[in-house]
Amino acid sequence: MNKLEQMFEVLRSRPKKRLAAAYANDDHTICAVSAAIDNGLIEGILCGDKDVIAKVCEAEGIDINKFTIVHEPDEVKAATKACDLINAGEADIMMKGLLSTDKYMRAILNKERGLCPPNATLAHVCAIENPNYHKLLIASDCAIIPAPDFKQKQTLLKYLVATANALDIKNPKLAVITATEQMLVGMQACVDAALIAKMAERGQIKGCIVDGPISLDLAIDAEAVAIKGFKSPVAGDADCLLFPCIEAANVFYKCNSKFDHAEVAAVVMGAKVPCVLSSRGDSSQTKLYSIALAALLAK
Repeated sequence: MNKLEQMFEVLRSRPKKRLAAAYANDDHTICAVSAAIDNGLIEGILCGDKDVIAKVCEAEGIDINKFTIVHEPDEVKAATKACDLINAGEADIMMKGLLSTDKYMRAILNKERGLCPPNATLAHVCAIENPNYHKLLIASDCAIIPAPDFKQKQTLLKYLVATANALDIKNPKLAVITATEQMLVGMQACVDAALIAKMAERGQIKGCIVDGPISLDLAIDAEAVAIKGFKSPVAGDADCLLFPCIEAANVFYKCNSKFDHAEVAAVVMGAKVPCVLSSRGDSSQTKLYSIALAALLAK
């Protein structure tokens, strides 16, 4: 796939996954879930204030009967109820509604009623359709792990490859991003990138082509590659970007969405099920694409 919309045709040919939206009191969430249902992608369960949901549906011209409504006016309890539905086998995907990311993540991480398996690493993965790039870009981690250590970076790499495969991108080209393509031993990101690349070269990491350390311009810009004379099977044509820290990844994500008006799909991986994690300010279209990506990744 090289367009996020191509996910829709794949999902229409599969059994529908059931989505539980946590505190689905806002128009963006309700409209996105409604559009996903109308497109034949999922079945939708809205956990939130029934009266607020009804008012939003009336204002947006949406038939409320297309949803299953679980009434819970408290945002924290609504997120817990969404987790309960998944743990009971009544839903396959979770989605963040009108509650903050920290409250959403606390519900997922709750030891008694959450969705986090023992010793799991939760991470944010996004697929970006930028009008200035020739194919989809998959990036991590833009929202959860502040400074991934070497072990966490290996897990992020697996999530990136799994997401690429779900988007029908086989043997993806993965760039381990740093500030420079030079091997600088005083920069830990470069050391980690070189080790990951060597592991891939020796067959310890399979299912992808890896290079690093590599700067962002060399990962995605063929002209920069030609000017610098850089030789790499990944350079200028990366499918996946593994960032060294949340600051770099988060700024990249927001620059794409705000400056380039890129379309984005974002999920949390590592929990029992894929969990849609988009900003409360994201558009309904971004949330729709995120739902589709979660449905593709759901077992």
